[in-house]
Amino acid sequence: MLRCLVVDDDPEIRSGLAAYLQRFDMAVQTASDGVQMRRLLAASSIDAIVLDLMLPGESGLALCQWLQRERPNLPVLMLTAQGDPASRVVGLELGADDYLPKPFEPRELVARLHALTRRRVKAERAAGEQREVAFRGWRFDPMLRQLVSPAGVVVALSNAEYRLLTAFVEHPKRVLTREQLLELTRARGVEVSDRSVDLAVSRLRAKLGGEDLIRTLRGSGYLFDVEVGT
Repeated sequence: MLRCLVVDDDPEIRSGLAAYLQRFDMAVQTASDGVQMRRLLAASSIDAIVLDLMLPGESGLALCQWLQRERPNLPVLMLTAQGDPASRVVGLELGADDYLPKPFEPRELVARLHALTRRRVKAERAAGEQREVAFRGWRFDPMLRQLVSPAGVVVALSNAEYRLLTAFVEHPKRVLTREQLLELTRARGVEVSDRSVDLAVSRLRAKLGGEDLIRTLRGSGYLFDVEVGT
């Protein structure tokens, strides 16, 4: 049974979504804000979160950042306003795994939640089979989602940066186009721009100390220009 937490300040939406999701054999809890969300996460086992970005007080984007930092393996599906691509892109860059613009078809929400949890299980299994890799003094453990600098400092990664680095270490010395990186790193069905890939690469490059590990090949894409070992 999939255990889902719905975070929305509208009581009608909360109760309506909870009743609908329960019809599909989901155990659903609801929260109206970040305080209730954190309390429920501390007390319960949750498999996925449905998070509205337009929350009073602490925003959905702020909560998305907190979840990325504190619960990086917990799938987050955000609900956004129709025609608000900027918020969708920012939410995805801050760690959300998928989104649905309001109004949406409830059956699609069910399908996306199941898809998110299936992909997360597959990713965890695949990560469990991967060993720690090393490149130019850096160490990266896909299972622990941990990047350690040559000086031994643990470097925090967002979901987007983690997926991007995983794609690079799996394809070293190989040119990857923006389209390929989008396919390798985005949640299925999510429309994001090439620009979001460029921003994620820029942030990851900065976290790697600004070294020229990730080369930009104008008109071609990106190259992780370093030998990767174990």
